[in-house]
Amino acid sequence: MLSEVAPPTARQVLEVDDVSFTYGRTPILHQVSLCVDEGEFVAVVGANGSGKTTLMKLALGLLRATAGHVRLFGTDLGAFGDWGKVGYVPQRATAMSALPVSVDEVVQSGLAAGTGLFRRRSPEQRQRLEHVVDLLGLTGDRRSRISELSGGQQQRALIARALVTAPRLLIMDEPTAGVDADARGVLRESLEHLVNVEGMAVVYVSHDPEAFAGLAHRVVEVEGGRVHTAGQGPDVLAEVASAP
Repeated sequence: MLSEVAPPTARQVLEVDDVSFTYGRTPILHQVSLCVDEGEFVAVVGANGSGKTTLMKLALGLLRATAGHVRLFGTDLGAFGDWGKVGYVPQRATAMSALPVSVDEVVQSGLAAGTGLFRRRSPEQRQRLEHVVDLLGLTGDRRSRISELSGGQQQRALIARALVTAPRLLIMDEPTAGVDADARGVLRESLEHLVNVEGMAVVYVSHDPEAFAGLAHRVVEVEGGRVHTAGQGPDVLAEVASAP
């Protein structure tokens, strides 16, 4: 078994411990382990169909592991309930772009799980909404319908929705797939702020090493249903790029 072991002095926000997952009779993941520390940026790479998205869905409880354990902030996944601490940006959702809603409404929907969709927002929540909209460069588009925006702007709105609860762990699955260079640049600047200023932990799934160059503290690879370290430290991009 190949596993990721985080330094014992750091607080772990995510622990995937010896997890396996089988879809029907097809094994997808085999006894994988992955730990993410507070304030750490972990990039997850791998070929299409390698199990990257499955691993993320297991970490979020969207799928149930066949074997093994998942813990969020030290709590077993089955008992975890503080979902405001976790933000999730799935692979680009097209259904949202067809809805007759504004950017503001999309971002505010991220608060619905904790406070209800129509409940009055607290001053702190309104301040956070202003912050994430500004952080993602959407201030001038707040009243625009999501359907009127470019793919990159739509993706930034979905990221802002994931950030509006001020999560301590952000999981992103191919957030820059199919978006323009401007959107990728804004996202990169936002991630630098989230990790270096807000101390947020980020798990960033991508097939493109350039997307996380200079940001990732560690890169892990999902290959053949297993997880192993692909690179670590300041030269992580070179290590990944030179891998066979």
